Amino acid sequence: MVSPGRVCFTIFGIDIMWYGVLIGLAFIVATIISMKRAPKLGIKPDSFLDVIIWLIPSSLIGARAYYVIFNWSYFAGDIKQILNVRAGGLAVHGGLLLGILTVYLVCRHDKENFLDMLDLCAPVIALGQAIGRWGNFFNEEAHGTETDLPWAQIIDGTGYHPTFLYESIWCFLLFLFLIWFSNHKRSFSGQLICLYFMLYSFERFFVESLRTDSLMIGPLRQAQVISIALFIIAFIFYRYFRKESSDK
Repeated sequence: MVSPGRVCFTIFGIDIMWYGVLIGLAFIVATIISMKRAPKLGIKPDSFLDVIIWLIPSSLIGARAYYVIFNWSYFAGDIKQILNVRAGGLAVHGGLLLGILTVYLVCRHDKENFLDMLDLCAPVIALGQAIGRWGNFFNEEAHGTETDLPWAQIIDGTGYHPTFLYESIWCFLLFLFLIWFSNHKRSFSGQLICLYFMLYSFERFFVESLRTDSLMIGPLRQAQVISIALFIIAFIFYRYFRKESSDK
């Protein structure tokens, strides 16, 4: 696989990057699917629209801020590059953290169930990641170690593990699983979002071990440490929410 370049198309002399197009597409698809699913989870569609209006900027800010903080040595030399999102550099974990806080604040304002709203969002978060990860392919970033596998990502004549592809496939399957689970197995509020964090963290821990651009915390990569922490936290909350539901 060889990237055709960062630019998707040019209009009025302005280059429109694949990275931005894919993120925009992810939000549009996520909104359409969630609007249709909202009544099934007892959520008013208008309330979800309130969430998405605030979620789009907050998740992008969180994702960018997280990336900048953990790559400060690069941005310290050129502060202007902090705003250059067109070149890439968004961290999933940062977007998730600020995004969840945003959902909580909007739900509190609209008097919607916070956990039900997170369960509504859980499947499309995975779908959004499945779509958005292809931005790494076009930018030729966040790839893995060298490999000669037939599906390798070719950069300057060298093959690398396409970690974007591994995560994209996993997240798409996770999206399908969570939709199925929501329709047939969901038994308490907060179940889907906990499953999302556990299953995504499981995948991210192993795929991260292939990447070559990770920050290290001791013997582990930073994203691996965060994945372990999120898995444990999600597992604890899963058991807590299930117990709370059964006690009612």
